[in-house]
Amino acid sequence: MSTFNVPTREEVSPANQAIFDNLKKALGFVPNLYATFAHSENALGNYLTFANAKTSLKAKEKEVVNLAVSQVNDCLYCLAAHTAIGKLNGFTDSQILELRAGKASFDNRLDALAKLAKNITENRGIASPEVVDNFFAAGWTKENLIDTIVLVGDKTISNYINNVVDTPIDFPEVQALEEVEA
Repeated sequence: MSTFNVPTREEVSPANQAIFDNLKKALGFVPNLYATFAHSENALGNYLTFANAKTSLKAKEKEVVNLAVSQVNDCLYCLAAHTAIGKLNGFTDSQILELRAGKASFDNRLDALAKLAKNITENRGIASPEVVDNFFAAGWTKENLIDTIVLVGDKTISNYINNVVDTPIDFPEVQALEEVEA
């Protein structure tokens, strides 16, 4: 298979160079995932617009979805990135492992969200009615359901890109998921 390099600022279009500059200013660096998107003239800007769009989910709730989806899709890059972001959002190491497994024994509402994200991803968009009913019973709304599905799509895009091009991980790597007791 062809090897994909992580392009430098000098190797990307002027529009992507401006995005690199903004990312470096905001994050202190350009994550390899975003740099890889810049192989396309349009994908990086389009993806960042999509990923940063308004949502009814709070940052911590988004990480629940990101971790569950990235685990199902076996995306080592996103698991590393979202483990780091999950910690910044207050999750402990053991909570992150649970979220990766698609559950959250420490919070009923987040548990329903994690189970829904995992179920949608595992079943390629065909969610179990029981899982959806549990989601609503935990206090989530129809708006939250739609925004969760959109976020599953967002994360699936980045998971697939990383898995196909084997993006070098520039976050602390994570260990394989160990079975979390039910």
